[in-house]
Amino acid sequence: MSRFFNTTGLCNPEDHYTVDPFRGIYHKIKHLIDSKQYYLIHAPRQTGKTTFLHELAHKLNKEGKYFSTVCSLESAGFPSITVEDANLVFMKTIHRQASIFLHSQHLPPDPSEFDKNANLLEDYLTKWCKELPKPLVLLIDEVDSLYDDVLISVLRQLRNGFQSRPSQFPQSIALVGLRDIREYRLKARADNPSIGAGSPFNIKAESFFLPVFSREEVRSLLDQHTQDTGQVFSDAVFEKLYTFSGGQPWLTNALANEMVYKMLNNDYSQEITPELVEQAKENLIAQRQTHLDSLADKINDPRVRPIVLNIISGGDLPFDGADDNLRYCRDLGIITSKSPVQFANPIYREIITRILNVGFQESINQDIAQTSWYLDPDGSLNMDKLMEAFTDFYRWTSESWLERFQYKEAGHQLLLMAFLQRIINGGGRIEREMALGNGRTDLAIFWKSQVIPVEIKLNHDARSQPLGLKQLARYMDKLGQKKGYLVIFEKKSSEELPWETRIRREVHEVEGKEVILLGM
Repeated sequence: MSRFFNTTGLCNPEDHYTVDPFRGIYHKIKHLIDSKQYYLIHAPRQTGKTTFLHELAHKLNKEGKYFSTVCSLESAGFPSITVEDANLVFMKTIHRQASIFLHSQHLPPDPSEFDKNANLLEDYLTKWCKELPKPLVLLIDEVDSLYDDVLISVLRQLRNGFQSRPSQFPQSIALVGLRDIREYRLKARADNPSIGAGSPFNIKAESFFLPVFSREEVRSLLDQHTQDTGQVFSDAVFEKLYTFSGGQPWLTNALANEMVYKMLNNDYSQEITPELVEQAKENLIAQRQTHLDSLADKINDPRVRPIVLNIISGGDLPFDGADDNLRYCRDLGIITSKSPVQFANPIYREIITRILNVGFQESINQDIAQTSWYLDPDGSLNMDKLMEAFTDFYRWTSESWLERFQYKEAGHQLLLMAFLQRIINGGGRIEREMALGNGRTDLAIFWKSQVIPVEIKLNHDARSQPLGLKQLARYMDKLGQKKGYLVIFEKKSSEELPWETRIRREVHEVEGKEVILLGM
């Protein structure tokens, strides 16, 4: 059986198409290990951390200078566990998982030999290191899944043992999780204003962030499939797949697996087309597998919400806490690592938008949500009729909806997108462009051969309309279209600005293009 694109768990080169798990940082980490340092490795979920750690431990053991093992602390990652019980869990987990990496004569002591006490982990590691003929390199995964006192206890015990390394404590320890050391510190201090002079955080020498796949790595992954099967990923297919995934490892593999295995049933004689990539993307969005569904929890985080809100609305971040919030969202993999700040990839962007407007979308009256009502006799989409229906819908329902909506500041944009999504789902698709600070949300509606540009703005001041007209003209150039729609929402209430005044429809010519302006 040929290898396949892995979407679950550890990658094995014998079974799966893989990229270099070390991503060019092995020599840096090896230097820290040789220097007896503690360090951090952090990355979002399903970006290859577990594969990285297993490969690192196996490589170190093979080189022969150290013993190395991986240990996950996830099994103690719940709020009600006591420090004493957590220590027992850690000890049993280390004992069990070490057998994957080390020979039986070098395994840690039997956990039953230890009494239940607050320094169990520290004592356990000390006893084990004393018995080993070579220094130990310990790779601790899921550290940031721990809560409060348990997290502080673990880090303090590692700090205490730091002074007696390598003969009586691990030579080097990697703390591995989703977030950087700054987040460990904030989390530990949440209910503990001071964690004392013996801070466990000042031992960290360096932090490594595992990036998404580069273009070259994605190309290499796809080429491995071609070499094994003869089935080609053309340049056009590659570009679409890379654009949709943004190089995110799970998404990259999931898109390829969706096409090769699920859609083509491993029939390698069939051609992989750009249209197939489009459908695979839509399938993943519709399936909302665990990786994508976890975004629902993340966007409810109070530190994530202001970033998501302003990406959707095109607004600017408030100055207070902006840097910490951006760093946090980048560590979670929700947004790009560089400017302009936007969602990490088009699939995340679509999932997040649909999660936020699902309440709107499902509550739209079926009487106005029949796709067939907005089609001309030739099957083309009558956008004027559709926008007229939305204007009426918005006038009579928006104030009650926006008042209840969690993301009120982006509610106008989300309400329009929900309305359009409900109609367009009947045979087309919507692509969105949004980023912090651009002052707008851009939509492209694809219906058969039609491409319809739509720009959404809030009316902040006298500059909003002329700026929106220019921005839409540039967006229309990008899409190669001569007609588009600019929707400007008023921020004032209907008491401040009556509906009879605020609702308007105007036709503008901008740089030789026709723009339908809808104010509401």
